[in-house]
Amino acid sequence: MNLPNSLTIARLFLIPLLVVVLLTRFPNKEFIAVAIFLAASFTDWADGYVARRRREVTTLGTWLDPVADKLLVASTFIALVEMGLAPAWMVVILIGRELAVTGLRNVALAKGFSIHVSGMGKVKMATQVFAITSLILGTQFSFLGLLGRLALWLAIFLAIVSAVQYCRQFWLQVGVPEKSSRFREPVLSLRKHPEGDVPTQR
Repeated sequence: MNLPNSLTIARLFLIPLLVVVLLTRFPNKEFIAVAIFLAASFTDWADGYVARRRREVTTLGTWLDPVADKLLVASTFIALVEMGLAPAWMVVILIGRELAVTGLRNVALAKGFSIHVSGMGKVKMATQVFAITSLILGTQFSFLGLLGRLALWLAIFLAIVSAVQYCRQFWLQVGVPEKSSRFREPVLSLRKHPEGDVPTQR
């Protein structure tokens, strides 16, 4: 197994550890949780960078990397809802968006093309990382809690806009379906007539 895939798998192993730390009561757990979360987020950048730099992009890595990203963010947000640090409806929107985009990508792959990550999607991911970090530390520093809630609203906006971009990219690749047969233009045909062949429409 190459280094980029090893980093991705390491991120997967950090997810349950992060959730346990968040949901367990002990002094200064917030700092440990943030350290684990940022380390996992760093591997998200590092695995892609190393794979491109060393030309070690693999099918496994291409599939596993976005799955690990979504599991990390979704698991952390769900833990924050349990802790009362994030509204459940916001988390539902963010996770629902991730599932919808993943579904589009899977359909695209089945049709033989891929949907590339947009710039807006990358900004959305960075905003989510900032929001999660601020919300966790907000239990110790109130001003960070406020920043985290504002960042969460921004993440919602970016999630919706980037989802629309992905849908547009998908439909541009798939193409517009053909017109229904009942909207077809009239076709001229010839029918027999006592006075000769007469064109008719059908």
